[in-house]
Amino acid sequence: MAASPKGSSSAAAPRIVPAKPPTTHLGLVRRARRVDRELAETYPDARCELDFTNPLELLVATVLSAQTTDVRVNQVTPTLFRRFPDAAAYAGADREELEGILKPLGFFRAKSASLMGLGQALVERFDGEVPGRLEDLVTLPGVGRKTANVVLGNAFGVPGITVDTHVKRVSRRLGWTEETDPVKIETALGDLIERPEWTMMSHRLIFHGRRCCFARKPNCGGCSVAAWCPSAGTAG
Repeated sequence: MAASPKGSSSAAAPRIVPAKPPTTHLGLVRRARRVDRELAETYPDARCELDFTNPLELLVATVLSAQTTDVRVNQVTPTLFRRFPDAAAYAGADREELEGILKPLGFFRAKSASLMGLGQALVERFDGEVPGRLEDLVTLPGVGRKTANVVLGNAFGVPGITVDTHVKRVSRRLGWTEETDPVKIETALGDLIERPEWTMMSHRLIFHGRRCCFARKPNCGGCSVAAWCPSAGTAG
């Protein structure tokens, strides 16, 4: 018998079999909640990965996180928060100074303008305080539903679903929705998961997207919820 090539294994890698989609909405609800529970065990430390101590800091950090990483934002915000401790400070900021602090993030001119406009709006319309209602938050410069839900869920304890690129990708792979519009995805996920879990469910999906269900090549072999995923072994 011919010898096996060096480094080969006689045992084939286990085949990952995609889960069949549930046939009813109730079945989908049950599967989604089972997956959410499994992800809670997989990522017990799931949380917002932006550093903040109050609603304004979280709002600013979330606005800055567009088109960059949380890690990079966290490198810049300690200096930013010390220099600009309140909405009035942003409203009256020296643009050149603000741009100098934000330059490592990229798009620093646009982001500086956004923070100055944000500070002005907070001072003029909300007495310098970050509002705790979604309908008010989305009227602020640079604030959409995603940012508003981050702030509501993590600074005010109001359940919210954050549909970022990870939540969009992972929820679609799991078969929770076929929608591509963030608002429609938010609605679809809200119909599957209990409202008190919305904020943490978002964190779990984001953690899973960053640590396992990668955009280009998901690690299905190391996935704790592959048994309930219709894309297992096929996504990529």
